[in-house]
Amino acid sequence: MTPMLAVVIITRNEAANIRDCLASVRFADEIVVVDSESTDDTVAICRELGAQVFVQPFAGFGQQKNAGIERATGQWILNVDADERISEPLREEIRSVIAAPDACDGYWIARQNFFGDRWVRHGGWYPDYTLRLFRRGKGQYNEHPVHAAVQLDGASGTLRHPLLHYTCREFAAFADRQMRYAETIARELAKEGRRASPLDVALRPFFTFLKMYVLRAGFLDGAVGWKLAWLYARYNRRKYELLRS
Repeated sequence: MTPMLAVVIITRNEAANIRDCLASVRFADEIVVVDSESTDDTVAICRELGAQVFVQPFAGFGQQKNAGIERATGQWILNVDADERISEPLREEIRSVIAAPDACDGYWIARQNFFGDRWVRHGGWYPDYTLRLFRRGKGQYNEHPVHAAVQLDGASGTLRHPLLHYTCREFAAFADRQMRYAETIARELAKEGRRASPLDVALRPFFTFLKMYVLRAGFLDGAVGWKLAWLYARYNRRKYELLRS
């Protein structure tokens, strides 16, 4: 028999995304949603589609994901964000690997990131591997304020098929989110005693743009590649400006 698979999703006002996300993970034995007190129809949609929903105040990305893992009962955990989709090839690959007698304890999955409807192939946006599938008891999320990641206790492998990630539909919304992340990261770095020099503020944004647009061939993505390189340069400028203040 194939081991039981639990999908864990955290949400906050994801009514526009969550229906398609849940449709893509219907193959799982269990779907657990930890919602951060949404004010839209997210919770109602999740319950309508058969997910177990737990509502609690937002405590941090890693903490919310760990709360879902603790409530799940599956032998395997698959973490998916509301703006991500499991393709049919990835679904079949997941079923295959968790049923294998020699399965690893966790698996890295590439993310096929979309900006609007455009798959961004360059600039460091692909393959963007992330560890999302792991045995119960073998993985737990850290508490990074923005980029929480699984800490795996065991051997890992890599899946062949990507996870579809519709990261942002609108340029303005993505830019606003980047600025919020910059402020969050700057606060955390300041707590650790990190400071920035005038050279950090002046040069780091330039090298960020150079790395994404030139060295990682973001120019091959056309206008989208230029916009993303500019946004990440802007993010770094804001972060180091805050560390200077």
